[in-house]
Amino acid sequence: MFKPTFVTWLLIAFGVITCLPLLYAQLVLLINPQGRKAKDILIGKGEDWRNETHFKSAYGMAWADWLIFAPVFIASIVGIMKAEVWGYVLFAIAGSIQLYINTVLWFLEKEYVYPNCGSLAYYTYYWGNFIYWGLTTLVYSILRINGINL
Repeated sequence: MFKPTFVTWLLIAFGVITCLPLLYAQLVLLINPQGRKAKDILIGKGEDWRNETHFKSAYGMAWADWLIFAPVFIASIVGIMKAEVWGYVLFAIAGSIQLYINTVLWFLEKEYVYPNCGSLAYYTYYWGNFIYWGLTTLVYSILRINGINL
């Protein structure tokens, strides 16, 4: 009953494609927090942190993603591959995490990111994809847990 479907694999693939670059950038930040490479990846070529709060929030979210989101996301994929209900529960949690934090960031970062990248990039790659994936994964997982196969 909980065997992965095409939609499941599609959501897993989209989640991996969406989240791996972010996790890589955050790992660079965690290894060398004030390094030029971290700033170039996370802020933009040649730019610096706007202020200490901007740096601390990015650094704190990097730790949170590596300590909470990444293990939950990886464990969810393992659970789904084993056709276990707990895989879908963890998948819903991973989606919820992305939906929550990126909804906050969508508004928090708009003043700085939107003017530099334009609407298409902003509403897809920079924040949109995380929100779309999080919402879709959450809804899909709830449906699967309740016995609805898609």
